[in-house]
Amino acid sequence: MSLDTTVKTIQDIMRKDAGVDGDAQRISQLGWMLFLKIFDAREEEYELEDENYVSPIPEELRWRTWAKDPEGITGENLLDFINEKLFKTLKNLSFDENSDPRGFVVRDVFEDSYNYMKNGTLIRQIINKINDIDFTNSKDLHTFGSIYEKILKDLQSAGNAGEFYTPRAVTQFMVDMVDPKLGEKVLDPACGTGGFLTSTIEHIREKYVNSVEDHRILQESIAGVEKKQLPHLLCITNMLLHGIEVPSRIRHDNTLARPLRDYTPKDRVDVIVTNPPFGGVEEDGIETNFPANFQTRETADLFLVLITHILKEGGRCAIVLPDGTLFGEGAKTRIKEKLLEECNLHTIVRLPNGVFSPYTGIKTNLLFFTKGEPTKEVWYYEHPYPAGYKSYSKTKPMRIEEFAPEKAWWTNREESENAWKVKVEDIIASNYNLDIKNPNTVENDHGDPEELLEKYQTLLSEIEETRTALKNELRDALAGKNA
Repeated sequence: MSLDTTVKTIQDIMRKDAGVDGDAQRISQLGWMLFLKIFDAREEEYELEDENYVSPIPEELRWRTWAKDPEGITGENLLDFINEKLFKTLKNLSFDENSDPRGFVVRDVFEDSYNYMKNGTLIRQIINKINDIDFTNSKDLHTFGSIYEKILKDLQSAGNAGEFYTPRAVTQFMVDMVDPKLGEKVLDPACGTGGFLTSTIEHIREKYVNSVEDHRILQESIAGVEKKQLPHLLCITNMLLHGIEVPSRIRHDNTLARPLRDYTPKDRVDVIVTNPPFGGVEEDGIETNFPANFQTRETADLFLVLITHILKEGGRCAIVLPDGTLFGEGAKTRIKEKLLEECNLHTIVRLPNGVFSPYTGIKTNLLFFTKGEPTKEVWYYEHPYPAGYKSYSKTKPMRIEEFAPEKAWWTNREESENAWKVKVEDIIASNYNLDIKNPNTVENDHGDPEELLEKYQTLLSEIEETRTALKNELRDALAGKNA
C-alpha cells in the first residue's frame, strides 16, 4: 500500500469516530499521534549514537511500548490509557528549554493537545496504519514529507484554518530572494505550520551545508513562534520531518504579547520570513506593548513594527501584507514612515487575486526590505497570471516556475510592462501611500467586483438620502404654500 493510500485510510477510519468533528480535529488528532511516532523514530537514532541516552518520556508512555505491537492494547483499555495516563502525564512533564530541550518539546506539544476520538478500537486501527510508515527510512521520510505538505494544504478548506497555510510557491520564492546563509538566525514570528521555516531549512541545506558541523549550526539557527495550538503542533512535527532534531525554538506563544522594550540585542535576528495574520484584531491590551505612536489593534501592522525593531542592522525581511497596509492611513502611515526611514524597502511584488483562495480573496503583496539604511526608491513588480489563467484554484495553484521572470529580473533590474520604480520623495508626498498602480499597463478591466459593488451600494444610499431630502423640502414647501 502506498503512503498516500495509508494516510487516506487513516482519515477514513477517523471519520467513523463520533468524537472527531471536521477536518481541523482530524488533522489535530493525527498530529499528536504522528509526533509520538516520529519522535520515537528519532530516539532510535539517538540511542545508536549515545548508549547513555535517556528518553524524557516515561518508558510505559513511549510509542514503542504501547503502540508498536499490532496486537497490543485496544478498545476501552487503550482509550483509558491515552486519556488518563498518556495525556495527563505528558501535559505535566517538568522540563524547561534548558534542562531538557527534548522533554520541553514533548510537554509543549501536549500542553494544549486533545484526544478527540472516543472509540479505542478505531484508535488501534489508526496506530497500526501509522506503524506501516518507516520514519527511519529516508525514502519513506521524503515521501511522507510531501504527503504531510498536502495534509497542511487541506487545512485551507478546514474553516478558518486556511490562515495557517501559505502556498509553497510563495514561501520558496521569498526564501530564495532573501537567501538565508548558514549561521544566520532565521525567525518566523507567526510561523503557522512551518512553511517558511521548512523552505529555509531546504534552501540552506541545499546551498550551504557540507558537513556534520554545518548541520549542527543549521539546527540552532531556525526559530518560530505560533499562537494557536493546532498549527504549533503541526509545525513541531514538520520540523522533525525536516531533520530539526530538537525543535525547542518553535515556541507556542503570541509574539505580540511581549512588550517591545523587553527585546534585547541577543533577541535580534538576521532574517525574518513571514506571513502574519491580516484582517485580524488583537485582544485588548496587546497594543500597549508598542510605542504610543504605533498603537493599533490590526495584527499585520503590529508585526511590521515588531520586525523593524528586532532585525539586526543589515538584517533582511520578506513579508506578505495585504493592500490595506499599503494604502492605509493613521497608525499605518506612521508605521510606513518608520519602515522607510529605518529600512531599505527595495522591492514590492504585487500578487494577483486568488493566491490565498479559498481562504481569502484579499489582494496581497510581498515586501522585501533590509534594515540599517533609509529607502531611496522602491521597485515594484506586478506578478501576472500564467497564460490561460483568470484566477488560481485548488486544482490550479500557483507554481514556483511562475516566479522565474522575477528571479531573472532581481539582479538586473529594468523597467518593463511588469516592473517600475518609484522615488521615496514621491511616496512621502503621497502621505506614504505604497499602493502604486503599474504605470506601464492600460487598465483593461473594470476593477474589483467587490469594490464596485461597495461603491454602487454607497451610491444607491446617497441617492436615497438625496431623494428623501428633496421629498422633505417639497413637503415643507407645499405645507408653507397651503398655510
